[in-house]
Amino acid sequence: MAPAARSSEPASSSRPAAAPASLAAAEVTRAKGDEAAAPAGSSIEALIQTMPESHEARERREQTKALTLARQKADGGPRQPALLVRRADGEEREYTPSASVARRLPSRWPRPAWHAPWKMYRVISGHLGWVRSVAFDPSNEWFATGSGDRTIKIWDTASGQLKLTLTGHIEQVTGLAVSERHPYLFSVGLDKTVRCWDLEYNRVIRSYHGHLSGVYSVALHPTLDVLFSGGRDATCRMWDMRTKLQVHCLSGHDGTVQSIASQTADPQCVTGSQDQMIKLWDIRTGKAQSTLTFHKKGIRSLALHPKEFSFASGAADNIKKFGFPQGKFLHNFLQHPRAVVNSLAINEDNVVACGCDNGNISFYDWASGNRFQDALTIAQPGSIEGERGVFALAFDRTGSRLVTCEADKTVKMWREDPDATPETHPVDFDPELAAAQMRRF
Repeated sequence: MAPAARSSEPASSSRPAAAPASLAAAEVTRAKGDEAAAPAGSSIEALIQTMPESHEARERREQTKALTLARQKADGGPRQPALLVRRADGEEREYTPSASVARRLPSRWPRPAWHAPWKMYRVISGHLGWVRSVAFDPSNEWFATGSGDRTIKIWDTASGQLKLTLTGHIEQVTGLAVSERHPYLFSVGLDKTVRCWDLEYNRVIRSYHGHLSGVYSVALHPTLDVLFSGGRDATCRMWDMRTKLQVHCLSGHDGTVQSIASQTADPQCVTGSQDQMIKLWDIRTGKAQSTLTFHKKGIRSLALHPKEFSFASGAADNIKKFGFPQGKFLHNFLQHPRAVVNSLAINEDNVVACGCDNGNISFYDWASGNRFQDALTIAQPGSIEGERGVFALAFDRTGSRLVTCEADKTVKMWREDPDATPETHPVDFDPELAAAQMRRF
């Protein structure tokens, strides 16, 4: 019995000792699990903190900073550091909200220069139809007008007397151009023809055939013996003046090409069309360098500045100014005549004349785009009110006289008022009102 009791005592004494061992093992296991779980959780939090900021959060943060900066600028607060935003190419630039631009625009707008008002001093009658086009002689001794009566008339610039009448077109004469290098006059019309007149013999010596419909515009290159003509077939055709061969057919427009301008520097040809687009052409390859889509109405007129490397375009929506060579949009003219712009002309004194289909003639300052005069032409007796439209206008070589071709079958001549002074006719310009009236398209 003694050995059995001896054997039972160690057994009973070993059971209490096993429980603490199992508890210690569980605690060690739990501690190891906690140690293993702790680095995993901390690594996830660290990974979340190192993740890049989402695009939405970054944009929201930048917009908040920009609005705060704009409010501080508007309130005249302290100057804050410039806010830099990242562009698509990865570079950073200073961000300026549109509200801040609109607020600073009137103060930055250039002050318009003073120009004397213009007044009509002569009315010339002689055509039997709408007068559609005008061109001045390089010597400034005479100018030519083309009409719906299918004739071309030569007028003396000084006296306004009729010197010559050229006949040959069988439809309306819609465009004229006088060469500065040759004694030639070029005319285009709705009879699909482009004609070259020798002014020494007063007859047609060349005809350029190729247009599929009426021709509306013509322009001569200043230094090359080439001419450009545009028409209803949505093309601008480039012709060799001497051989009568077509050099290029500048195609790409979807509407009537109603205005063409040519210059010596690239782009050497600019076209405006009824498809609301302006194209700058490379005449070497016959392809368009740039296409400007800023207008929302058909372009009826283009005018090159005689000194600056820029041009203006006129349409029913607005008059816009662009810069060469890429056709960068500069700004809109401040006041719009609220009519369809048929013709534009610019002289060396930075005066822009605009003729509209309702008989309105507006005069603008080129640098600021501010209108300093708004005149309404008077139809000659016997005409109805709807015949006050101005189809074409042009300054003479000196820029001191303006000739307008109108729907009442007359040609009117304008000049500056010699008695006007800055005191009698002050500049009417309000920056705040101009910014409110300016249409941003």
